[in-house]
Amino acid sequence: MTVGADSEAIRGAPIVEQIAAARRALTLRFRLTFVFVWLVIILGIGLALAVADAWDWEFAFRSGPIIVLQGAGITLLLSVASIIGATILAVLGAIGRLSSNPVAYAVASFYVSLIRGTPLLVQIYLIYFALPQLGIVLPAIPAGILALSLNYGAYMTEIFRAGIQAVPRGQREAAQALGMPERLYMRRIVLPQAVRIVIPAIGNDFVAMLKDSALVSTITVHETLFLAQRLGRSTFEPVTALLIAALVYWALTIIFSVFQERLERRMARGDQ
Repeated sequence: MTVGADSEAIRGAPIVEQIAAARRALTLRFRLTFVFVWLVIILGIGLALAVADAWDWEFAFRSGPIIVLQGAGITLLLSVASIIGATILAVLGAIGRLSSNPVAYAVASFYVSLIRGTPLLVQIYLIYFALPQLGIVLPAIPAGILALSLNYGAYMTEIFRAGIQAVPRGQREAAQALGMPERLYMRRIVLPQAVRIVIPAIGNDFVAMLKDSALVSTITVHETLFLAQRLGRSTFEPVTALLIAALVYWALTIIFSVFQERLERRMARGDQ
């Protein structure tokens, strides 16, 4: 049986190699086609801009680095700080939404309903312009971070709530059988597993926040869009400036989308 099995394996080896080679060829063809289509689209857009005379290379070389380096830095600062704040609020909101305490449940539900029911731009204006009337004055950047944190925290509350509920109930019963307190069970068992479940959704929200951070330009935060508008108006090149800003946001979303995809693949291998 051993000799027969070895002979059959030898006869099957070329077929396996042919299948693997065919798969590699299909993957390479797919990637080449993907790159070709992207290049065609980009060249088409570039040609259209050239025909419309909507791109100024002199402005791009002179003012582009300011928009890219300074503006993108502020955009990343806003997004990273806001996603941290939103995650903290989401965890607290999810625990409140799942709590049997009516006060905690009511507060968390009111927060989610209010924030999700009002536009982000209105929330930014209220934090920056209305809070000073109550004696609370916030600089532009902290106000923008607070607004983004509150807004995304409300949406992420439902994500964390679903993640917590996805943890098998049997683990709660086992922890209760061991006499583990509710807080310890939540901190040691539930939240680590829930975070692992919701990380892909958090990544999607972070990518969306990179773009929504442009709204804080309305309260004079010197991020990408604000700098693009200011430099574009001062040099009478608003279209080129806005196109540079759009490219900056696009590049940031591509970079972090790649990181998110790799993280999801790594987590999928861990689950397997």
